[in-house]
Amino acid sequence: MRINKYIAQSGFCSRRKADELIESGRVKVNGKVVTMLGFEIRVKDKVTIDDKLIRADKLEYYKFYKPAGYITSKDDEKGRKTIYDILPKEYHHLNPVGRLDKDSTGLLILTNDGNLQYELTHPSIKVAKTYVVKVEGILKDNELQKLTDGIEIEKGKIAYCDWEILEQTKTDTLFEIILYQGLNRQIRKMFEFLGHNVINLKRIRHASIDLTGLKKGQIKPIKPRQIKELKQYLDKIKEEK
Repeated sequence: MRINKYIAQSGFCSRRKADELIESGRVKVNGKVVTMLGFEIRVKDKVTIDDKLIRADKLEYYKFYKPAGYITSKDDEKGRKTIYDILPKEYHHLNPVGRLDKDSTGLLILTNDGNLQYELTHPSIKVAKTYVVKVEGILKDNELQKLTDGIEIEKGKIAYCDWEILEQTKTDTLFEIILYQGLNRQIRKMFEFLGHNVINLKRIRHASIDLTGLKKGQIKPIKPRQIKELKQYLDKIKEEK
């Protein structure tokens, strides 16, 4: 196995980040610095990064239905509850793919596959993430157009989305929102800019993986067939660029 793939499979980082670590001389194999990106790792080799031993674990893929009230992090300096407070310890070595803010619910992919994590979240790849969002009020046509055209939610950061109205009452609107970006609290900030408060927000799909079969707070393994389909989905996006 090539050394960058070995590092990514350990869950330490993505394969591209592993290349940077190798080239900077931070990676050793059996105590010797290795800077060749194509270096092949054997079964008995010991790989360290900054003198810390890593190992390529079996790749694991799970989907988790995040409930409201928890942040998507392993640690929090402010002492807020994180998803790892409710996940069994056997899953604490897995990393979340992307984020959902404290008040949001829905799908999180959890994995130790650093390379897949990188591809699903890197802004250049533009992976689709689908949400069901209820907002206060009824948006006017010009407001809806701004969702499509883009809104400057922070200086120099233009947020946009695809949208469809699923249901509408006199007091609120239910949307399906598709994002191709990963800006912090993007959906909430877009609607806040337009003067509409988000009542609730749930992610229902990330790339080809969805919430099917999950209840709030539940975690389940993603089937090998679904992982294969997910990687084919990513390959297709990259080929189209």
